[in-house]
Amino acid sequence: MHLLKVFANRRMFTVFILGFSSGLPLMLTGGGSTMQAWLKDGNVDLATIGRFSLVGLPYALKFLWAPFLDSFAAPGFAKFGRRRGWAFLSQLCLIASLAALSMTNPATGLVAFTAVAVAVAFFSASQDIVLDALRTEIIHDDEVGPGGSLYTTGYRAAMLVSGAVALAASKVFSWQIIYLAMAAIQTIGIAMVFWTAEPKTAPKKYVSFKDRVLDPFAEFFKRPSAMEILAFVMLYKLPTLMATALTTVFLLDLGFDRTEIAAVAKFAGLVATIVGTLAGGALMVKTGLRSALWIFGVLQALGGGLFIVLAQLGKNYVAMTSVVIADNFLLGMGTAAIVGFMMSVCSKQFTGTQFALLSSLTAFTRVILIAPAGALAKAMGWSGFFVFSITLAAPGLLLLLRFKEWTKPMPASSGAAKLSKLDLFVMASFLLSLIVISTDFVWPKIGLPDIGLWVGAAGLGTSLLGWGAKALRRT
Repeated sequence: MHLLKVFANRRMFTVFILGFSSGLPLMLTGGGSTMQAWLKDGNVDLATIGRFSLVGLPYALKFLWAPFLDSFAAPGFAKFGRRRGWAFLSQLCLIASLAALSMTNPATGLVAFTAVAVAVAFFSASQDIVLDALRTEIIHDDEVGPGGSLYTTGYRAAMLVSGAVALAASKVFSWQIIYLAMAAIQTIGIAMVFWTAEPKTAPKKYVSFKDRVLDPFAEFFKRPSAMEILAFVMLYKLPTLMATALTTVFLLDLGFDRTEIAAVAKFAGLVATIVGTLAGGALMVKTGLRSALWIFGVLQALGGGLFIVLAQLGKNYVAMTSVVIADNFLLGMGTAAIVGFMMSVCSKQFTGTQFALLSSLTAFTRVILIAPAGALAKAMGWSGFFVFSITLAAPGLLLLLRFKEWTKPMPASSGAAKLSKLDLFVMASFLLSLIVISTDFVWPKIGLPDIGLWVGAAGLGTSLLGWGAKALRRT
């Protein structure tokens, strides 16, 4: 009865629709499958299609302008409140840019098409900043598990609409009509924001550039365990992301054809992820956040290890279906836990900026840390590779031993304004490293050496050394 009460309330429905609104544009821009299909139909060459992943850069760099959305009122929309005002403005701009994109054609005007696609990505990333903050602030502390799972479920459902459904519809309708229809569907987000009350969190009185731009980051990095939290967010889902990074290639190697892989690994796997996310949210109500992180962290690692069994069995359709569904179900449970954790550690005063920072780190893991997957699988063989992926759960779980320290309230005397030079050094090194790594694949495409990963890794190492020095000072 308590579980039903937690899920069946207005806040949870709001969170689900906000997740849908955030997830819908993802497949429609950047490296999304729907945009790739449109580019392919427009006879755009493969190399150019590959470079279109650059259009998605705003998603990785959204923490750069998040402080402005946290501190300023939206021009012309201030009467709706800080969060709802920016939500209205970003959604209106997103809908307009999607409609504008529907009026372009990559076959005849690639430059205009690219420019509008970048605008779609920018307004979509801006919407994410605001809606992440809005849903974090409207739900209660004991609802972070269900709230995070329902938001993720809405996000995944929207990806199904703008991905699989849009691709199927392209056999009947033109891409221009499909994108215009997606712009119309996006209005569901505006309706939900209009229906939602502005959170009661009072905005801080800002008086300087530091207050507006630096304090959201400073408040986070001032915490004694800030770098531990950031490392945990990056590492928690590493084992399952590594194990599933080459799923399609692995299944093709076993002899499955593309139709079988599409039916199971794509559609059934997505449904299993959604169900697992909901189940994870429900279990978190019973177990609490800390226990859920432990349980789901172990289970998601073992889920990736199920591919070891499949590697031994070879081409077995029943085994393949069972493994893919089970792995995606457990992946969904882990997603519910980490989203709930991220919501719990964000300051209510700076939710937009801090959640943008944390979500950028999850993208960092998905894109950068699993980059060696192909080389590792080639060197170890499939079974060895999947065993190795299980061991990657250890760093995140060991960090989880520090959970109680992460959730301690900040002392009243440690305000964000009193950052030491060492605090500023750690913060600046970390943020600049994220920027460099996020733009790593830009350098070779503009004729410069591929130095992004090396420079970014050096910056991350430097920030970790600074954090270590800070920890030694405390002792």
